[in-house]
Amino acid sequence: MKTSSLALLFLLVAPLMLFGEKIPDRFWPAWRGVDSSGSISTGEYPVEFDNEKNVVWKYKLPGIGCSTPIVYGDSIYVTCPIEDQDGLLCFNWQGELQWQKTVGSQRKGKHRNGSGSNPSPVTDGKFLVTYFKSGNLAGFDLSGKQLWSTNLQERFGKDSLYWDLGTSPVLTKQHVIVAVMHHGNSFLAAFDKQTGKMAWEVERNYVTPTEGDHSYATPHVIQLQGKETIVVWGAERLTAHDAANGETLWTCGGFNPDQNKNWVVVASSVLSGEMAIVPYGRGSHLSGIKLGGSGDITETNRIWTREDTGSFVPTPAVYGNRILVLKDKGEVECLNAQTGETIFEGEFPKNRNKYYSSPTIAGNHLYAAREDGSLMVADISDGFKFLTENIMNERLVASPVPINGQLLIRGEENLYLIGKP
Repeated sequence: MKTSSLALLFLLVAPLMLFGEKIPDRFWPAWRGVDSSGSISTGEYPVEFDNEKNVVWKYKLPGIGCSTPIVYGDSIYVTCPIEDQDGLLCFNWQGELQWQKTVGSQRKGKHRNGSGSNPSPVTDGKFLVTYFKSGNLAGFDLSGKQLWSTNLQERFGKDSLYWDLGTSPVLTKQHVIVAVMHHGNSFLAAFDKQTGKMAWEVERNYVTPTEGDHSYATPHVIQLQGKETIVVWGAERLTAHDAANGETLWTCGGFNPDQNKNWVVVASSVLSGEMAIVPYGRGSHLSGIKLGGSGDITETNRIWTREDTGSFVPTPAVYGNRILVLKDKGEVECLNAQTGETIFEGEFPKNRNKYYSSPTIAGNHLYAAREDGSLMVADISDGFKFLTENIMNERLVASPVPINGQLLIRGEENLYLIGKP
C-alpha cells in the first residue's frame, strides 16, 4: 500500500480514537471496510469452498436481504427483515445470535437482486446505525439498545428511485450522514449519533436527463485540506461538503456532456490517495478527479477520463494505487489510479448471469460474487489468474468480508463464515 493510501487510511480511522476505543483485530465497520476501499492488503484467505465445504458455521436469516455485514471485534452486525419489520441482528464470531431488534415496518424490494435491507449498517465503535428502503434510520449502542429512530420518507417525502434504495449511511466525528438522491428533492442530511436530532440538511438538486438524478451510491468521509469532508457522487456531479454544516466546498461536473438519458449512478466512487475514481455512463466511462480546490473544479481537477471501460453496478475495489474494476459480465480490468492507464485485464468464466455484488480484495486474491450464487476467486499478485468458482447455491448480492484469514459471506438467505473448521 502506498504512503498516500496509508495517510488516507489513518485519517479515516482516526475518529475512533476520540472515543478512547482501541481498534479491534476483527474490524470491518462499514460496507466497503475501514477506508471504503473494499480491500485488505494482508493475510491468506480461503480459495476453495461452497455452502458445505470449509464452512465454519452457517446461520439461516429470518428474511431476505442484500446488505453486506459489518464487524466490530467479536460482533457481526447484519440487517434483514424480521416478521415484515426492518431488522438488525448481532452474532458473535461463533455464529451464535446475540440479539435482534426491529425498527419499523419494512418496504420490500422489487428488483430480483434487491430487498428492503440493501444499505449496510455502520459503526464507529460506540454507535451503530442502520438505514432501510422504508426510510427508517435508527441508532443503537453496540449492546443493541436503541437510542433513537426517525423515518426520512415521512419527514422529507417518499423516494422516487426506479429500483431499491442502496446508499448506506456514513459517520463523521459528530454525525450520521445520509445522502438522498432521486428525482424531486435531493439532499444531504446530518443527524446526531447519540440523539438522532437533525444537525443540518442541505439541498443537492441538479437538472439532469431522465434518471440522471437517481443515485444509489454511498458517500465518503475524509480529511481534506485540514477539514472533515463528505464526498458525494450522484446527479452527474462529484461534490465535497463541510462535515460541520453541509456547505458545498467544490463541485465537479461534466460527466454527461451529451445529455444521455438513463445514466443512473449505481456504482459508488472510490478513493485512492488524492484521487476519486468515478464510474458512470452505465459502465462505459471512468474518470479520475483530483480531490481538493474550491468552487467549480470541472476543468482544473479532471485528471483523466476513459470512455472505453467502467462498471455499472459493482463498485470498484482499491488495491494500493491501483483500481480493480469488475464489469457486470465478469470482465476485470486493473487501472493506475493516477493516470487511468490499464495495467492488466482478465475475465471470469462466461455466464448469462451478472455481477451485482461489489468485488473484495483480500491479500492478493480478488473475490467476486455472481448473482446466481457462484463466488469467483482470482490471484491478482501478478496480473490476473483465475483460480476457482465456488458454488454457494443461493443468490449473492452482498460483498464478501475478509477478516483474519476467514470470509463472511452473506447470501440472500444465509450468513456463512468460511475458513478452516
